[in-house]
Amino acid sequence: MKIRFLFIIILIGSSLQAQPVKSPLVFKDRLQRISEENIFKTQGYFNWCSSVIKGDDDKYHLFYSRWPKKYTFLSWLTHSEVAHAVADNPQGPWEYKETVLQSRGKGHWDAITVHNPKIKKFGDKYYLYYVSTNLGDKDYTEEELIETARVGYSHPNWKEYLRPNQRTGVAVAESISGPWKRMDHPLIEPSGPIATLAVNPAVAQGKDGKFYLIVKGDKPNETRFIRNQAVAVSDSPIGPFEMQEKPVIDYLDTEDMSVWYDQKRSYFYGVFHAHNFIGMVCSPDGIHWEKATEYELMPKKIRMKSGSEIEPDRMERPFVYTENGEPQVISLAVKKDDEAYIVFIPVKEQELPVHQELKQE
Repeated sequence: MKIRFLFIIILIGSSLQAQPVKSPLVFKDRLQRISEENIFKTQGYFNWCSSVIKGDDDKYHLFYSRWPKKYTFLSWLTHSEVAHAVADNPQGPWEYKETVLQSRGKGHWDAITVHNPKIKKFGDKYYLYYVSTNLGDKDYTEEELIETARVGYSHPNWKEYLRPNQRTGVAVAESISGPWKRMDHPLIEPSGPIATLAVNPAVAQGKDGKFYLIVKGDKPNETRFIRNQAVAVSDSPIGPFEMQEKPVIDYLDTEDMSVWYDQKRSYFYGVFHAHNFIGMVCSPDGIHWEKATEYELMPKKIRMKSGSEIEPDRMERPFVYTENGEPQVISLAVKKDDEAYIVFIPVKEQELPVHQELKQE
C-alpha cells in the first residue's frame, strides 16, 4: 500500500513538473476602490491616454492626451495634444502643468493630432512616444478638420487618409520638462502581423538591453474589423525597430498595451483592453507572448469608495505604473455620457512576500 501511494505521489510530481511554469505576478485582488481625487477631469477637454513616470524631483509626472470638447469626442483624430500634469502621488490628485506636444502642421508626418503618449526614461534621457497622422499631399483647412471630426468614421478624410496614415513616433529630451526634439520620420511601418496603421505604442527594455516596442494595427487578410498586437525589437529606444513575425495577440480584438519588464520575476508583462475587460499577457523573452496566469484583470466596471460603481460607455488605455518592481496604480481612460476622464486605481501593496509557483492550467 505504501509503495502504491509513493508511486502516485511521484506521478503527480512528474506531471506538475512537466507543465510550463508561468510568472507568478497576480494583483487582481489588490485593486482598491477609488474616490473623487483619483479621477482626473479638465473643464472644456476630454482627457485620455495616461502614462506616469517618477521624476528626479520625487514628483509624479503624467503625460496624457486631451482635446477640446467643442469639436466632439471623435476629434481625438484631428485635435488631440499631449499634456503634462504633476502630483505628489501616482494615484493623484493631478494638476495640469503644460501642453508639451501639438500637431506639427503640413509637411510633417505628424501634421495632425498627437495621441497615445507613453513616457519612458532610458539612461539619462526621456523618451515620449506618441501617435500622429496626416492628410498626405491633400490640401485642407482647419474648418475641414473640424467637419471631419464632427462627421467621424464615415468622412472620406477619416477613411482614406487620417486612419491609414497613423504612425508611431518619439520625441526626446534631457529633462522631463523638455524641450522635446521630434524625429522627421515615424519609428516603424505596419508589416508582418499588422497592416494599415501602427499605433498604441508601448516600450520596455529587457535584461538583454534591447528595446521591445509593441504596436497595434489591423489584422492582415481579414475582412472583419479586428486588430492585432505586434512587437518590434531594436538596440536603441529610437530605432530602427525590426518587426517580429510572431504576433503578441491575434486571437482577440484588443488595443492599448501597457508593457513593462519585471526584473524580480524575469518576465515581461502587458496589460490591454478588450471590449468587456482589462486583460494581461506575459512573456519570458518579449517575443513569445501568452495569456498571463491572471488573464482577466478586471471587468468593465470601476468600484467607488462610496459603494457605487462607474459603468463606463468606454473603458480603454490601461496603464500600469510600477515602482520597486511592483504595480502601484492602474490608470484607465473612461468615457461616460459626455465626459471623458482618467481614473487612477490604487494597487494595495503585498503585505507578505509570496513565493508560490503558479502552474499553467
